[in-house]
Amino acid sequence: MSRSTTARTARRLFVVTAAVLAASVALAVPASAHVEVEAEGAAALAENVTLNFTAESESGKAGITKLEVILPEGMAPADITYKEGPTGWKLALTDLGYAVSGPALATGKDAAHSVTVRQLPDAKSLAFKTLQTYSDGRLDRWIELEKSGGGHGHGHSAPILELKPAAPGAKPVSPRPTPSPSAEPTTAAPSTAAPSTPAAVDDKAGDKAGDKAAAEKSDAGSSPALPIAIGVVVLAALAGGAWWWKRRSTAGSA
Repeated sequence: MSRSTTARTARRLFVVTAAVLAASVALAVPASAHVEVEAEGAAALAENVTLNFTAESESGKAGITKLEVILPEGMAPADITYKEGPTGWKLALTDLGYAVSGPALATGKDAAHSVTVRQLPDAKSLAFKTLQTYSDGRLDRWIELEKSGGGHGHGHSAPILELKPAAPGAKPVSPRPTPSPSAEPTTAAPSTAAPSTPAAVDDKAGDKAGDKAAAEKSDAGSSPALPIAIGVVVLAALAGGAWWWKRRSTAGSA
């Protein structure tokens, strides 16, 4: 076997190994789903603004059944009015914001809903921490805020709404009275408040030890078994290729 043939074989082996490694990385890293919020005319102190939320589905075996939104500072649950959402879903106020829930959506279907806020706070941006529940009990916490130094931990970033500067003469409106407690959700302008669930009460969940376990639960789809198994296959391929190349080189020299 000539040296040129050996070199070509080695290059082919390298290309195949690189392709296997690339495929391993692609399979080991889960798709990054997220929750988004948009609003037309989003400006500080703007009144009667409709917020449009879209929660992407990240489960291949269960549908979304509930979204709990924790309102940012300067927004009160009583200022929220439900506009539209999935068929059969209703809104209920919580101590820290609101929740929309109803029949499970089809597996893989995103959950979109809209609410109208009486007035946006005087701020540059607003973070809406969101808890996303599936029909099998899975809970995704989109609650992480970007910190100095970069990075979002598990990648579960809270949806952020950027605001334009307040219009000239814009002023804060007087606070709306808090509704009387009730467990009944509603599809109309909320006049009731449902008790917040344990998940929603944890507004500062991202800074507590309990969130680490919850985040690990929400990342259950990225089990380390797959990348480990792929790594074993890649190492076996490299070892086999090296043995074959050595054998061919020895035979050529003889």
